Amino acid sequence: MTVPVALAGSPAAAPAADVNHITDYSIRLSGFPVATASFRSAFDGRRYTISGRMDSAGLADILSSTHGTTSVSGTLADGKLRASSYSMSYRSGKKARAIDVAFRNGDVVRASIRPERKRPPKNWVPVRASDMRSVLDPISGLIMPASTNVCSKTLPIFDGESRMDIKLSDKGTRSFSTRGFEGEVKVCGVRFVPRAGYRKGRRDVEYLRKLASMEIWFAKAEAVDMYAPVYVRIPTALGPVTVSATRFGG
Repeated sequence: MTVPVALAGSPAAAPAADVNHITDYSIRLSGFPVATASFRSAFDGRRYTISGRMDSAGLADILSSTHGTTSVSGTLADGKLRASSYSMSYRSGKKARAIDVAFRNGDVVRASIRPERKRPPKNWVPVRASDMRSVLDPISGLIMPASTNVCSKTLPIFDGESRMDIKLSDKGTRSFSTRGFEGEVKVCGVRFVPRAGYRKGRRDVEYLRKLASMEIWFAKAEAVDMYAPVYVRIPTALGPVTVSATRFGG
């Protein structure tokens, strides 16, 4: 599942000058640090760009050093983020991958993966043209205007290889505090629904598909009147994976 990210602003709330925002995350497994992530968001009129970096940490970095970067750019329309381009690249040990996706009005017009998959396995569920219409990238898709019901929607995500639905359900509110933010956050239950671009029957995909106890928490940035993730919890056989914002603000 895609890890949540950054913050955005709406044209109505953003001032004439550029708006910048920083969100940092600590990623842990059973309480032990395994990675850090940081996102930088910039808004200039009706354009936005978000760039992020993830690096392994703690024991995970010793066992297999992993580093990744991602970026997305697009336009602000009706308080929503609409991507025009999305990219992601990472290296873990000797393994590396790079993904680039171009969007137009919510539809994918071009997607590439390097290195290309040589031959899909027999149980591969292919991505068809219809799967890439009216979709969201994994970063902009998790940033929502405050006027919407954050925890009552299905997010159609395409990350360059896989098409999935992230179904959110309302679980109330909680208190949350971190650098740059203190207050109530919206708590959403999360269901993962694979659609295409994955191996049918794969153990980790099936585990996530059946999991009913995932959560994602969204905090509101008053200055820009938008919600963005500050906490994620995914139970695993080795203990919970948590993604918690250590900074939420410019």
